[in-house]
Amino acid sequence: MPPMRSRSLLLVLAGGLLLGAPARGEDLLLATTTSVRDTGLLDALLPRFEQESGQKVKVLAVGSGAALRMGADGNADVLVTHAPEGEQVLVREKRVLSREPFMENHFVIAGPPGDPAGVAKAPSAVEALRRIAAAKAPWVSRGDDSGTQQREQALLRAAGVDPAKPWPGFVSTGSGMGQTLLVAGEKHAYVLSDLGTFLAFRERTGLVALSKPDESLLNVYSVLVVKPVGQAFAAFLLDPRTQREIGDFGRDRYGEALFRPLHLPAPGTSAEPAPGVRTGD
Repeated sequence: MPPMRSRSLLLVLAGGLLLGAPARGEDLLLATTTSVRDTGLLDALLPRFEQESGQKVKVLAVGSGAALRMGADGNADVLVTHAPEGEQVLVREKRVLSREPFMENHFVIAGPPGDPAGVAKAPSAVEALRRIAAAKAPWVSRGDDSGTQQREQALLRAAGVDPAKPWPGFVSTGSGMGQTLLVAGEKHAYVLSDLGTFLAFRERTGLVALSKPDESLLNVYSVLVVKPVGQAFAAFLLDPRTQREIGDFGRDRYGEALFRPLHLPAPGTSAEPAPGVRTGD
């Protein structure tokens, strides 16, 4: 289904909130990548959604791989993930009702300020990984089948490194992004992180972003509706007011936005709220 048609269908379905969609007060199980929790974005957005929709959201923050498996098994109502290939599998297998990318940022390769492997001088992310592997520099991986680890493995393969047999000094935490960054900071190690979580934890880790913007580091977040009860939340994320809040999130504290919204109306145009979503006074 073409993306615009898919989005239109999603919003029409969400507009049926009072016509057979969830009753007010029905709980919603959101399985999400850890980065939207660790950055504080969910804490900023969820109170308004719960107040306006009458739904209470239970958040289970896991790696994108685990979240997608929960969706495939019908064990969550809605997903927020950043693993496009895995998301497309659920779409093809019709395990989800809809998928809509709604925001993005970039992955960054971060490391100690001294940069012993010379990552800052590498022309690409793949070359940066080659230099780190050649130097056998400390590296901390999430190791949790998250979208971040999946991207890390793709970059390693492109750099000629077998992800199953990395160099000495390569360790995995089996944890979320925030905890992995803290471990990398303690070890003065390199790490792949989404930009948002890196900025949120930068002062606590002492690490610096070393990689240059690169198409291979683009990081897109999507919302996938598994059950009808999740349609209103997906519509909320696409609503212009929420999109503006996403675009402003982090500016006051970090000097830049942690995420870039993908559905902001063009400047100077008016946009109606998504059906089924109240935008308040």
